[in-house]
Amino acid sequence: MGYSDFIDLVPKVELHLHIAGAVRATTLVELAEKNGVLLPRPAETLFQWQDFYGFLEILRLGALAVKDREDFARVAYECIEDLHRDGNVRHTEIFFNPHYYTPSGAIYPDIVDGLIEGLERAEAEFGVSALLIACIDRSVCLPSEALEMLDWIAGHPRHQVVGVGLDGAERAGPPLVWVEAWRRAARAGLRRTAHVCEDNQTLFEGPPTHFSHCRDALGCDRLDHGYNMLADPAITARAAAEGVPFTMACWSSIPGNRGPRQQRIKRMYEAGLNIVLGTDDPTFFRTTMNHCWRTLFAATGWQPADARRLSLAGIEASWLPEAQKEILRAEFAARLDALEAALDPADRALDEAVQRPRPVMPG
Repeated sequence: MGYSDFIDLVPKVELHLHIAGAVRATTLVELAEKNGVLLPRPAETLFQWQDFYGFLEILRLGALAVKDREDFARVAYECIEDLHRDGNVRHTEIFFNPHYYTPSGAIYPDIVDGLIEGLERAEAEFGVSALLIACIDRSVCLPSEALEMLDWIAGHPRHQVVGVGLDGAERAGPPLVWVEAWRRAARAGLRRTAHVCEDNQTLFEGPPTHFSHCRDALGCDRLDHGYNMLADPAITARAAAEGVPFTMACWSSIPGNRGPRQQRIKRMYEAGLNIVLGTDDPTFFRTTMNHCWRTLFAATGWQPADARRLSLAGIEASWLPEAQKEILRAEFAARLDALEAALDPADRALDEAVQRPRPVMPG
């Protein structure tokens, strides 16, 4: 077995994926036509933008095309189908932003129950388990809307909704703005994470101190991104000592960020940080879980031992119950043993082509 095939077959956990950014282009066009939403471009060129903020605009606009329970079930099912086919993913925890959908008339019960319907159908078919993380986009939401989201969760409880997350442009809502909501989430028994120290933000906009605010004030037990944190060695050392998981997005929305981000992820890993690899917005970025792993391993020179470590790290960082983690640990270990035994020891090269983004696929 060659190294590229080995990487593809490694069992994976996906903890950094936004459902709004995982909708297939053709599905988005079909739903927009069905629900009367005008998209700016056809499917072939829909996922194009000039910068991070242009990406966010398309993401939010696309979300307006997903309106009823049937729509949410469809996009959730297709998301899992893609993770299974193009990533060998066994478990995922998916961000969804309720406030992206309410302007088009969607209500929280239909959003969450539609997503759960699609996820459960996909799990039965593909064997991929999934949990949900209700998310606030700090670029367009107020702290009062975060509290509103918590009311929705409390009023329509579903065991699949295990936590809350914070995304969007970090400069628009630094961590301390959200303390009241995150502390209330803690009292409700919800897990907490936040996007922090992103490299699409300047050091002023996403400084390393945001890590401390997320840990100490928001009580986050997992964080997303974290690349700018490397500017402060003391904070980096603290993160390593605490073992807080960081869910990485291996492929940026900004082409110029991709190479530097890969090197930052490498440095975080070498600094002893607990990292887990993810796709972020896979269809929008024209990537897959396997593509993310291959590009990163090609850029870093990581070896099978690193693949094992990163594969198992996803289980430990997940918010699954311990009994389910134990089952996955055994399954992953057995699969990794078999893959390592079948790997050609002379083949440790990843073809340069793996670093190219995939074309926008129709289905």
